[in-house]
Amino acid sequence: MPRRTRLRKVVAPPEFKGYKPYGTHKSSKEHIELLYEEYEAIKLSDYDLMNHKEASELMGVSRPTFARIYESARRKIAKAFVETKEIRTVFGNTQMDDSWFICNACQARFTIPKTLKQNICPMCSSDQIESLNNQK
Repeated sequence: MPRRTRLRKVVAPPEFKGYKPYGTHKSSKEHIELLYEEYEAIKLSDYDLMNHKEASELMGVSRPTFARIYESARRKIAKAFVETKEIRTVFGNTQMDDSWFICNACQARFTIPKTLKQNICPMCSSDQIESLNNQK
């Protein structure tokens, strides 16, 4: 029996829900699901230029596990590019560093400090917010 999968730490959720190919006449309903932990691996390794050891420690996984997550993300992105498929981000097997929220009115993603008692969007002052930790 395999071991239970450990939750992967994500500092912040992606600031987008997905990407669609532009300029193609294909109308495919198929899409690629990029998990939050895969997005985090791409961000840490390619954007923040961390090596796999540093990034794996930040995500709370082993270096080989980080390498598998990173490779999976790269393959999904490559497949989406080559086959002109939409990329959608999904929660996956993650644990957020803080409590993150999304505003359903303006789609802003933010965290609310524990000292603040109001649950309103800092961008548009809407009360239509939803916890990202509940989106599984």
